[in-house]
Amino acid sequence: MKTPQPSLHSFVSNAEPSGRCSRASFLTRLSVGILASTAAAIPASGAEQVASSASSHLWKGRRNSKVKRWDVITIGNLSRNRYWGESDAKGLRSAICTCTVVQGEGFRLIVDPSLTSADEMRKELDRRTGLKPSDITAVFVTHEHGDHWFGLAHFPEARWLTAPEVAAALNKTNKLAKPVESMSGRLFDDLEIVSTPGHTLSHHSLRFACEGLSVVVAGDAVPTRDFWRERRGYYNCVDFELSAKTMDWIAGFADVVVPGHDNYFLNAN
Repeated sequence: MKTPQPSLHSFVSNAEPSGRCSRASFLTRLSVGILASTAAAIPASGAEQVASSASSHLWKGRRNSKVKRWDVITIGNLSRNRYWGESDAKGLRSAICTCTVVQGEGFRLIVDPSLTSADEMRKELDRRTGLKPSDITAVFVTHEHGDHWFGLAHFPEARWLTAPEVAAALNKTNKLAKPVESMSGRLFDDLEIVSTPGHTLSHHSLRFACEGLSVVVAGDAVPTRDFWRERRGYYNCVDFELSAKTMDWIAGFADVVVPGHDNYFLNAN
């Protein structure tokens, strides 16, 4: 008898009492379903092992986090992509970084706002969250490359935050209307600033828990999922060996990775 396979519909229909299925719940159910469907396709002894793995997988995030939700505002792209058969030698398109909003008790934080047009930034923020630029209380920048901070000017009422070395580099540009604040450790109690060098030596990412999942907004420490799979830095990476080690390190504590120039993905290893 053919074993029925779980479908995408089964995860959506198995919604929460409100009828809505949160992103974290969906990802958790989807990963368990993938493991279960793999089990159904292999011999009984192996299937038991995979099914056991599905039911006992331990996610790495706390459930009592002050972070209530997070949303990708813009899905970024690279100026050149070796995994599409393109050369590292020449840019073929404008680069846009992935921009994320994290909301919790007493804060609304946007990470790496790269859109140079204030109107486009406003439209994307509204389209994805219903928020206005004035609703954002803080901005965090992962590193000093321009595509990750060109949108800072669109949030004049927010605090501008980044790691100490990055703050020093940005404040030296003389292109900003106000100083970027130097921060380390934690933001708003539950967002952890983590050093993720390789792409640049001063690169920092954000880690937080939401609905039991550990989420890492990685910036260019992880350019795209393809680079993650190969553990390879982008062409302008300053230390490729260190970049690979950083990705290995992130893999040890992230359930969900938000790359610098791609959509988020599940790290269910």
